[in-house]
Amino acid sequence: MESFGSSKEFIIGDDIKWETVGEGVQRQIMGYDDKIMLVHVKFEKGSIGPIHDHHHSQVTYVQSGQFEVSINGEKKVLKGGDCFYIPPHAPHGAVCLEAGVLIDVFSPIREDFMQ
Repeated sequence: MESFGSSKEFIIGDDIKWETVGEGVQRQIMGYDDKIMLVHVKFEKGSIGPIHDHHHSQVTYVQSGQFEVSINGEKKVLKGGDCFYIPPHAPHGAVCLEAGVLIDVFSPIREDFMQ
């Protein structure tokens, strides 16, 4: 695996540019090293995080909003304060029912986000 180094020890959210990654979906790559990464993902109402899978373990905290989340074909509606875990290679996605922000934590780092 290519080494991406690590982020600064202190990260100021206002200093990190939001990157558009889909219609109504933006992300901020926050703290990371080669083993762990934290990413903010902002969704507008009706936007979709399409079903996909990856080899990373993922834990996501619903900071705000409401989302219909699908993991391995099972769907649940989650709101601010809820959380979900996605094991490696599990197909998953989300539909934003009420505008909000997800906080994704990946292990190892999402190399594809660093391109």
